[in-house]
Amino acid sequence: MALKKILILCGVLLSVPANAAPPPAQVDDLVLANHILADQGVFDGFGHVSVRLDADHFLLAQSMAPALVTTKDILVIDIATCAPVDSGGRNTYLERFIHCAIYRRDPKVNAVVHSHAEGLIPFGVTKQPLRPVFHMGGFLGGGVPVFDIRDAGGNATDQLIRDPKLGAALAESLGDHPVVLMRGHGATIVGTTLHQVVFRSVYAVADARLEAEALRLGPVTFLNDAEAKNAAATNDGQIDRAFELWRLAAARNSLTK
Repeated sequence: MALKKILILCGVLLSVPANAAPPPAQVDDLVLANHILADQGVFDGFGHVSVRLDADHFLLAQSMAPALVTTKDILVIDIATCAPVDSGGRNTYLERFIHCAIYRRDPKVNAVVHSHAEGLIPFGVTKQPLRPVFHMGGFLGGGVPVFDIRDAGGNATDQLIRDPKLGAALAESLGDHPVVLMRGHGATIVGTTLHQVVFRSVYAVADARLEAEALRLGPVTFLNDAEAKNAAATNDGQIDRAFELWRLAAARNSLTK
């Protein structure tokens, strides 16, 4: 298969041959991301995380509980068709269309998480917006939109993003934000790197928990836009500090030993 050169923003990202094996280090990192998000309580038996492989493909586990993912479970997914290059008889996540649509829409996104984290649900079904309460939630400062599937799929869906149309609608709702809440469903979070999206996923849940607690006590003083932006920039330089701790915790508690 000929290599296709695709210009993305200010750089050139090359497609690899469809039958080429993905880099082992990238596969290992994605397996680790699954385990960390499960160990940190962002995932339970459900949820999925992906990472962009090249201009035309991304990596995603087969349909299974994230804590149980191993390297043999990682699939290469074609962004255009949203189908695995070679499933090997393995099932894919029903909501893989979330990832395909976001990667197609925004070339700056290199990693995507979809979770049903319970702490985020209340902010998607009430008028209370999710906002940064503390500096670790600074990335929430640009506002967190709420996607209502009824607007794109009518009043009788099962809440799942199970086709390209719904995926595109969700991606449009996300826009340039790092987080979009999904009414009665969960949230989708994006990042420029896999480590960043894991970091954001963990701290989005932490911020939601703190905001809910603070609101019970009285009026809340949130971070202003400048504080949130500056905190987010600082935190982006410290992600690996947290990631290493979470890696060790996930390895200690791993169910795939």
